[in-house]
Amino acid sequence: MIQSGILLIDKPEGPSSAQVLGRIKAISGAKKLGHLGTLDPFASGLLLIGVNEGTKVADIFISAAKSYRGVMVLGVATDSQDATGNVIKERPVPPVGESDLKELERKFTGELQQIPPMFSALKKDGVRLYKLARQGKEIPRAPRAIRIETLRLRKSGEAEIELDVTCSRGTYVRTLAADMGEALGCGAHLKSLRRTSCGHLKLDNAVTLDELERLIEKGKIPLLSLSSALGHLRAVTWQSGWLSRVRSGQQEILNQIGKPLAGERLVRILDPRGELVALSEWSEDIPGGLWRLARVFHS
Repeated sequence: MIQSGILLIDKPEGPSSAQVLGRIKAISGAKKLGHLGTLDPFASGLLLIGVNEGTKVADIFISAAKSYRGVMVLGVATDSQDATGNVIKERPVPPVGESDLKELERKFTGELQQIPPMFSALKKDGVRLYKLARQGKEIPRAPRAIRIETLRLRKSGEAEIELDVTCSRGTYVRTLAADMGEALGCGAHLKSLRRTSCGHLKLDNAVTLDELERLIEKGKIPLLSLSSALGHLRAVTWQSGWLSRVRSGQQEILNQIGKPLAGERLVRILDPRGELVALSEWSEDIPGGLWRLARVFHS
């Protein structure tokens, strides 16, 4: 039977994240599956799938910074801000040189306010915005704070720009492309988009759905252990006596972790074999702070 962990999937363009999840469920027989952050059907690349206990860490990876590579087309704006939408405006493309690209990088890096697109899964009065958009409706959307960690732009044709971006949760890369097109005075839409990383996990280590099916048939499931998936977090290894207290939900044993390191919020608690038993989160709800159990995992 398939164990707990995370699958790194190279999602193709076309299917939704839910459809990918359905296919994996059919070929794996796992009891519990969940994606750790969706990808638009239009996009390809790294999709993390939590398996069994792996579904408990969704919030960590949904909140993680993500990196993408895409191509934007200048001079053509679409209602969805990507190649799947209807053209709503066409304008001449001005000459764009290296200095223009550097200025765009400067202007669109750091803390930004971004207005979410109508073609999104956000809700208004319980209705997904994309459903309203398909009815030809547009409603006011409040701008949201996002962060662009890094942005690199390269000309790849007279009217095309390649972009590599690392951004915060809640960033719409197609909206970023459309906004950069407006800054150039000609509009733009996103032609393609590929997620290359989520936190410290990379697309290089992902498998396609066809590869996954072949591996499962051979009994070789490419499952990343939870301890490895969360390897960017500090680990403390405890013996069975302390671990039994953790598993029974006793919070006071967490004092043994000591003070957090600078900027530290989560710590892994491992058994002597290196298996993940729990995550502990530093809380400042009381003066001086204390560790609380965030997640307990069952083997």
